[in-house]
Amino acid sequence: MTTLPDGRPVPLMTGDERAMLDSWLDFHRATLKLKCADLDDTQVRQASAEPSSLTLLGLVQHLAEVERNWFQRVFAGLDVPPVFEEPTGYVLDAGRGLGEALTVWQREVARGRELTAGRSLEETGRIVDGPVAGARVSLRWVLIHLIEEYARHNGHADILRERIDGVTGA
Repeated sequence: MTTLPDGRPVPLMTGDERAMLDSWLDFHRATLKLKCADLDDTQVRQASAEPSSLTLLGLVQHLAEVERNWFQRVFAGLDVPPVFEEPTGYVLDAGRGLGEALTVWQREVARGRELTAGRSLEETGRIVDGPVAGARVSLRWVLIHLIEEYARHNGHADILRERIDGVTGA
């Protein structure tokens, strides 16, 4: 696997569909981690701009919830509680720092990989709540949705990181 100078994996440019989807998701996961690199707990709690209360720490927590929801609840059909106290993950806990949140997020990523390893893109799970509760979705759809979710939130992370210390790019 080829990596960029910042350590992120370069997404595959050729290959089968599953490998390409997995590589793009891994790229976006690595981008989120990079956006949090070398920051302390105070910095990752800084909000972007009023009226938003969005923070890098909140994004890490939210994406841990996203990983759990789509891979465990929807695709695997497991009845698991939210990772954190509230189901979106955005609310910060004074006692939870970046190190703990990253560890929890990485655990959720690993569990998702475990549940989808060797599974066909055509296999389906069922959406458990919301306006389309009960709808069947393929693993392909879940992977594409997660790539979209990470890409959107990594854009937020770009803005947050620039506000915190001026670091831009990636």
